Amino acid sequence: MNIQEQIKDYIVIQTEPKRSDMQALHQIILEVMPACKLWFMDGKNSENKIVSNPNIGYGFQIIKYADGTSREFYQIGISANKTGISVYIIGIADKTYLAQTYGKALGKASVSGYCIKFKMLKDINVEILKEAIQFGFESRD
Repeated sequence: MNIQEQIKDYIVIQTEPKRSDMQALHQIILEVMPACKLWFMDGKNSENKIVSNPNIGYGFQIIKYADGTSREFYQIGISANKTGISVYIIGIADKTYLAQTYGKALGKASVSGYCIKFKMLKDINVEILKEAIQFGFESRD
């Protein structure tokens, strides 16, 4: 199964309204960055144990770790969680930037150093979310 099929299957298994919101969010991200690399992570480790929620990734970057190692990873990620949807903006050095820049304007969302969580798309300002996603694609730390 290719990545596009895995993404489609992951979105389809969500219950409404999360399914429609995930599909809309997928389209929004592809509109912001049409030619980005797509990723799908099933949330399982090398022993096939579930260690996180499955997630869809967009874009490409090399993450460098303090021990000198590095790995390829996505820039933007989305994941369904128990209460809604999480949008991950990976690689921002300033862990206060998202909350300070987009937090209040987003609406009913919680914003951490790299994650924007919300229950439904209708609860947030989608244009502000697009700006945060665009920033995530453009920022390079």
